[in-house]
Amino acid sequence: MSGADPHADQPIRTAGVSPEDADAAVVLVHGRGARADGMLHLAQEFAREGVHYVAPQAQRGTWYPNRFLASIEANQPHLDSALVHLDRAVEAAQSGGLPAEKVLLVGFSQGACLVSHFVARDPKRYGGLTLLSGGLIGEEGTAFDFTGDVGGMPFFLGVSDDDPHIPMSRAEGTVAVFEELNADVRFDRYHGRGHGIFTEEIEYLGDVLDDVVDE
Repeated sequence: MSGADPHADQPIRTAGVSPEDADAAVVLVHGRGARADGMLHLAQEFAREGVHYVAPQAQRGTWYPNRFLASIEANQPHLDSALVHLDRAVEAAQSGGLPAEKVLLVGFSQGACLVSHFVARDPKRYGGLTLLSGGLIGEEGTAFDFTGDVGGMPFFLGVSDDDPHIPMSRAEGTVAVFEELNADVRFDRYHGRGHGIFTEEIEYLGDVLDDVVDE
């Protein structure tokens, strides 16, 4: 670890079949204060045969120090380091030769914010992007000027109207950005559920993973 690259020596946990034997891969990005192993445990709830699971670990369990609604600069150098580490995880998911279209990206909370930023800044057609209570990173009033085309990539964002961490306005703004990037968007707004991962989302993950495996 270095001050300029705090996540450099953090592990990437894996489960499922080997990359060489995989029909699809899922990259799972944990939230603040959590562990990669916890995301692999979550994956057991929607696991399918023939899938390689990859979960990067953040240094001290935190991808960046301040809220995702802080300025980009306020979360450096951790944010850039986290994006590089996530890129390593995606490379690991594809190490057996899978194309991006066979890789599903999933993030919860801080991890959802990170993975949304990762895809928006370098848009391509992954097998899917699933944000469990998250949104694009940047202070209020940020003009998101991402350009590109994700080619109809399945995109899911789920958030509750009383989530103490993710304002509905940012969730709506994130959905608008991915619509502009040509994603196939599903936006689930829940009422009175707080901050968490919900049954409908696990069901959705199973369905979209089936599609990625079968493509």
